Parts: sequence; structure tokens; C-alpha cells
Amino acid sequence: MAQQSGDRLISATRSVLTHIHQVLDLQFAFELWDGSLIPADAAPDGLRLGLSQTALTRLLRRPRIKTVIDLYSTGEIDPRGGSLFDFAEKRPRVKSRDLRKRLKKSVLLKNVWPILLGNRSSGARAQEGGLDAGRVADRSSGSRKDDIAFHYDVSNDFYELFLDPRMVYTCAYFRDWSNDLATAQTDKLEMICRKLRLKPGDRLLDIGCGWGALICYAAENYGVTALGVTLAEEQLKLAEERIAERGLQDRVSVELVDYRDLKAQSFDKISSIGMFEAVGLDNYDNYFQSVHRLLKPRGLYLHHAITRRGRKDLKKFRRKKPEYQALVRYIFPGGEVDHIGWTLTNLEAHGFEVHDVEAWREHYARTTRLWAENLEQVREAAIADIGEQKYRLWLAYLTGVSLGFERGSINIFQTVSSRRTKGLSGLPPTREDLYRD
Repeated sequence: MAQQSGDRLISATRSVLTHIHQVLDLQFAFELWDGSLIPADAAPDGLRLGLSQTALTRLLRRPRIKTVIDLYSTGEIDPRGGSLFDFAEKRPRVKSRDLRKRLKKSVLLKNVWPILLGNRSSGARAQEGGLDAGRVADRSSGSRKDDIAFHYDVSNDFYELFLDPRMVYTCAYFRDWSNDLATAQTDKLEMICRKLRLKPGDRLLDIGCGWGALICYAAENYGVTALGVTLAEEQLKLAEERIAERGLQDRVSVELVDYRDLKAQSFDKISSIGMFEAVGLDNYDNYFQSVHRLLKPRGLYLHHAITRRGRKDLKKFRRKKPEYQALVRYIFPGGEVDHIGWTLTNLEAHGFEVHDVEAWREHYARTTRLWAENLEQVREAAIADIGEQKYRLWLAYLTGVSLGFERGSINIFQTVSSRRTKGLSGLPPTREDLYRD
């Protein structure tokens, strides 16, 4: 009886997937749990999507992105014979509503019940979970320490596997698209220092300083005194070690503190590189008020943050697509991004004068692609560190973000502004100094 049920299940699965493959004219194969391929003449070592016995059943029962992610993270959906970028390049260019029109309902109806019923005893109804453990981010306070730790306190060793030697976990700057990651990240640090027009004696605050790359670089190359703040204990430990290794303790320091809790301090320059995404849309007033309070009159502030495309209706803009919700649920709890118009409005409304806005979208597409490729090359070491499920999610996250930047569904800008006062800004008349060799 069990044999007959298994035969019906695999026969029905083959019929459905063969039809889907033909309708979509897919450029990759399906590989079933028994080792058979669809189409049957597909290359056994070619690009193919492995499916477990219960994968299609679960997808039919709960056809949503969370199901796909759960199946992928546990290996029940398994890309083989190439990278996730390879599958993205071969993806079908058809909208879901058009697909529904082209699929033959007779084929689906004939085979759907054997698929749904064939796994009743095989765990297909297992409770859905995931590595997020049901986390629901509380955005009421912004930059919550536990949310930051969820992302950054994985382990320093893990990040070292795919980042550059300086461990810069933000968008690199490619003066040439062929430059390697280490060169591009050093060029990014240099460009930030130039945009802030750092000079000896300046006091620099880096909000969300990561592992201290920028504050160390600025002190060594521009003679500033720098303070970095972070909410991630793992970052703090390594940053302090790197500061000590460079003998910069008299000029560079890192504190485990929320930027809003910094009291009675005043800085000539402030940078915020890739941390604003953790603030939360409802906490922007508090954020910009804090930066304004900490910055000296006519001091420069560099705001480096991911954005989405603006919408005419703010309510529609706040709605999150399923892939966005998945990113927040699995990787970045509490993460939210605005649009560049909202950024500029907030800066002006909170006492800043905007001087420069530069889009770095293609730079981040390249950066995250290199991170994903690096992580794929150290698969075994990464799995040994964080486990296979988390490894798979990180690889999918980096690949997906890279594709998002490539396609323009997300963007990133560097915005330079100053704390407004009456009179002239004191900035050079052109940007020529930013691009000198």
C-alpha cells in the first residue's frame, strides 16, 4: 500500500513539474528525491533544483515566500550545479497572473490530490518554524540592542570569512569595476574622509562604527580624534583589539552605547554609515534631533543609507512586500528604510543644510555580489561556524540584496549636510578636491 502511494506521489509530481517546466520554458532542471530529472534528458551535472519528497506538498498547502525560505534553509529545496546568481539569470520572465492563464487546470486537478495526500505520514504537516523563532520586532524605541545583536553578534569569525581584511560591512566604492573588495573598501573610507573634509584636530563621531575601520583610518590618515559607538558586543571587542594593535588608544575609542545617550559632547564631524536602516521609520525625529545636538554649528554630517523608491502615498510606501518582510524576519529584525526624498526632508526639517547627494546603487550591487561569492567559496568553514540553515539564509540574503540593487528595487545614497547657521557654509566652491589622485 505504501509502495502504491509512493508511486502515485512521484508520478503526480513528475506530471505537474513537467507541465510547469514546459509552460515556463525553464533553463534549469528539477531533480526529484529519487534522483530522476525533469526533463529526463537534462544533464545530470547541469543547473538543477533539487526537491525533497515533501517540498511540493508544503508549497501547495502554503504557497508563500516564508514556505520557500523554510524549505530552502533546510535543504528541501536545493539549488545544484550553480550559484543562486545562476538561477536568477535563468529565472522565467513571466508574471504570476500570466502563468495562471497558461497552466492547464486539468493537469493540476488530476495530480494535486496525490501530492497533497501522499505525504500525510511523512511529516509534510510539520509545524512551520524557522531561524527567526517567531521574532516580532518592536520598533517603538529604534535601534534596539537585542535586534542589533541578532544580526551582528553571530560571530566575528563568520564575518571575517567573507568581508575584506578591514572588515567593512557597508557598501564599497569602486573607482574601477574590476577592483577587488579590499581596494574598493579602502577607497570608500578615503572618500568618506574627503567628503567630511577631515583635518588634524577634528573630533569625529561614527554612529554604528562596526569593527572600527573608519575611525582607525581617519585617525591614521587625517589626524582626527575619533569615537565610535555600537550596540554589538562582538564588534566592540574586536574594534578595541584593532585599535590597540595600531597604537591608536590615545586618539580612537569605541563605546557600547546608544548614540542618543551621549551627553555633553560636541563633534566637528559625524558619520552614519549603514546603521540608519536599524532606526525605524517612527523614530526619525529622535534620530535627527540627536545628530543635530551632537554636531557643532556648521559641522558636517555624512548620512550613508539604503533607500527604497518613493511612492506618492506614504501609506502604500509603508506596506512591505513579502520579500521585504522575510528579510526583516530572518536577518534584520526591526530594519526599515525610507526614500531619498524623506531623508532630505528630515535633514532640512531638523536644522541641516544639504550640500551633496550621491547614488551608490551599482556599487552596492557589486559589493554584495562579492560578499556572496566569498561566502560560497568558504561554505564548509561558514557552516562549521553558524550551521547550515543560517549559512543558507545568509547566502540567499546577500544574493537577493545584490540582485535588488542590480534591478533598482532598492537604492543607496551618501548625503552630506551641515548643521545650519546663518551665512556661508565654508565649503569649497567645487567637488574637485574629492576626486584628486
